[in-house]
Amino acid sequence: MELALYDPEAGYYARAAQRSGRAGDFFTSVDVGPIFGELLARQVIEMAGLVESSVTSQQSSVEPRTPSNEPGFDLVEAGAGNGRLSADILRAIRRRDASLYARLRLHLVEASAAARAAQRDVLGEVADRLTSSSADLPGSFEGVLIANELLDALPVHQVVMRPDGLHEVYVVGEPLKTGDWRLRTTEGPLSTPALAEHLARLDIVLEPGWRAEINLRAVEWIRSAARRLRRGFLVVIDYGHAARELYSPSHSGGTLTTFSAHTMAGGERPPGAPGWLEDAGDRDITAHVDFSSVQAAACVEGLTSVGFLDQTYFLMGLAADLESADLKTRLALKTLLLPGGLGSSHKVLILAKEVGSPRLAGCSYRVRVT
Repeated sequence: MELALYDPEAGYYARAAQRSGRAGDFFTSVDVGPIFGELLARQVIEMAGLVESSVTSQQSSVEPRTPSNEPGFDLVEAGAGNGRLSADILRAIRRRDASLYARLRLHLVEASAAARAAQRDVLGEVADRLTSSSADLPGSFEGVLIANELLDALPVHQVVMRPDGLHEVYVVGEPLKTGDWRLRTTEGPLSTPALAEHLARLDIVLEPGWRAEINLRAVEWIRSAARRLRRGFLVVIDYGHAARELYSPSHSGGTLTTFSAHTMAGGERPPGAPGWLEDAGDRDITAHVDFSSVQAAACVEGLTSVGFLDQTYFLMGLAADLESADLKTRLALKTLLLPGGLGSSHKVLILAKEVGSPRLAGCSYRVRVT
């Protein structure tokens, strides 16, 4: 998965600046239009006020803040691609809160060099806020980090339960008489005890024959992000489930799949040749996120969980004054909210640090996970 997605020469994401959209292989909330970024901007503005209030409350009364020492505000987007989402967020912030826009520092985090190279052009007139563009998170930041559909694309381990215990699924190259190679899977001992420990920590027992993906990288990533955040919020948006739902009969075949031309890998495959092995490097590979482990790891690092809810309810809490929006905007919003689509498949996890446990607009409609 690491090679197929991120290899500098052959990787799926490394070879193009953008892979989603109607002309791409899959559809994301950003592809619906600027309304997604507009709604996120409303939440970022509220969060910025809470961060500022928490800083002010800790300042000494004998050292009042002046315009010259007013702190900046970091907006970090992880898995930013070519910067389309951040561009929509920044344009909305510029219209709604010019003061915040003026002190905002944008950091785009993206593994693909091709996507990074396109960011300034995509940002256009709001590129003046771009402070850094890198494959790595900033070493330290204060503000809001947004990770939209990042964790599902981090490389996972796949395991399968057999009568003699837990096995790991490996990919091997098999030479053909023609001189070519083909990929197939094989089972073997666990590559690390962390896999069994992961399931034990969640109190998950897989039945014989069940397959599951374990995303150790997602846990490492959230821990790193939590440590680098001095004060503010992490907003993780992705499709996935709480652990009890993810590791259950409804997902006993695992969730690892690929997307190409808006079609998932599916259908019957011969043993050892699952659909996600086809056309390696030319398809998106993804697995559902275990939000329970991500949330627990963040809390161990000192973050507070503020909300975990369907994208539908998160966006409805931010869309209170959109009744008068034009037809195009209302249709785009409907696409984002529709049950069974992006609204219910995508979950939103909001984590906070050094700002208490605030009641956010994004959690005001109804905190609910389906």
